Amino acid sequence: MNHKSRREILRWVLTAPLSSVPVLMAQSVPSNKQPRIKITNIESFRIRTTKNAQGSPDRADVFQVTRVYTDAGITGTSFLATPRNVIDSWVKPTLVGEDLFAIDRHLSRLQMQRGESGVQSWSGVEHALWDAVGRACNQPVANLLGGYRDRIRVYRTVTWPGKQDQSDISFDTITQYAQQLKTAGYTAMKIRAWRPRPMDNVEEARYIKKAMGQDFALMYDRTAVRPGWVWDYATGLEVARGLEQAGAYWLEEPFDGYDLQGPARLAAEVNIPITGGELGQSMYQFLGYLTNKTYDIVQPDARICGGLWIARKVSILAEAFGVRCIQHGTGGPSLAGYIQAGCAMPNTEFQEMIGGPQLPETQWAGAEKLMSSGHVFKVEKGHVLLPEYPGLGLDVNEDAIKEFRLPE
Repeated sequence: MNHKSRREILRWVLTAPLSSVPVLMAQSVPSNKQPRIKITNIESFRIRTTKNAQGSPDRADVFQVTRVYTDAGITGTSFLATPRNVIDSWVKPTLVGEDLFAIDRHLSRLQMQRGESGVQSWSGVEHALWDAVGRACNQPVANLLGGYRDRIRVYRTVTWPGKQDQSDISFDTITQYAQQLKTAGYTAMKIRAWRPRPMDNVEEARYIKKAMGQDFALMYDRTAVRPGWVWDYATGLEVARGLEQAGAYWLEEPFDGYDLQGPARLAAEVNIPITGGELGQSMYQFLGYLTNKTYDIVQPDARICGGLWIARKVSILAEAFGVRCIQHGTGGPSLAGYIQAGCAMPNTEFQEMIGGPQLPETQWAGAEKLMSSGHVFKVEKGHVLLPEYPGLGLDVNEDAIKEFRLPE
């Protein structure tokens, strides 16, 4: 009776006694509804993969870890820190006992309690929730967010030790590092536009582009107010035109981050893309950028904006405006969620990897001890590959987590 055709069921309904119809209909309804997976605990801690407390100057050896545990025995892991007071006071009381899959609802509740200014505090939890969801579905998170590509082109953002404005770093030193990247297969690099004499960055760009050629993208980042002083509009226009003529790929956040009109005016006067938005903490801020045409490319950070789901929403919003969405990045295994979100975005083309003057692979090598597969990410021809493992794609070794976990 459980496998009757619709015609047979209809005949039964029309001919059977009325009292038997409910029994028949109950038997014809599938009973394969899956039970909810509930969150049982959340914690954050540190790991050190070397005994040397000083670590390595070229790679990270200490990692922040946030984990979400469930009643199905599935554990979600992110390599982003979550402050203990945030977990104890806000996150655990809100999430423990709740449905693992209700991420949007969880974010809404947490935001109501703590406000947009605190969204980045729980991003490590949000990334770990997605890791657990992906593991429960045996799918990469990228597929659950829409699925678009299996790799993303990398650009390396590099900062040298020394002066923050990088004025003590020679053009030759920067060019040599760019050549190192290119030899390793990378095709793009971003550096600071912080030099005290702004047009020195234009001369620097000319020097580097002459050596590297047109097939190597060179981006510049003013980073809004972080240099300690903000360009006036005339300076921003002069630098942007100079970088455009030198062949630079984009100019990032040339003015104050709260200035919606200045970048829009600049973008209308030059052909080099004007980008920004890494400090945006909600979709509403990005809606402001888009409606004001502030940036040619928006750059949400999947930690600062509230997590992978918010970053993906921003990319959809940007797509509706015909605007590219290229995520701001980080370095090491904490990139796992960013890569997953980026592989679901049709309107992206790069993933930023931030660090010092070494290859990205060197930077995350310290985390290889934590992976059963022995590797963190794979890079081919300047593109980071979407990992083949479910969740955030990190093949975390539980024994290694226990071995290298630091005491509270």
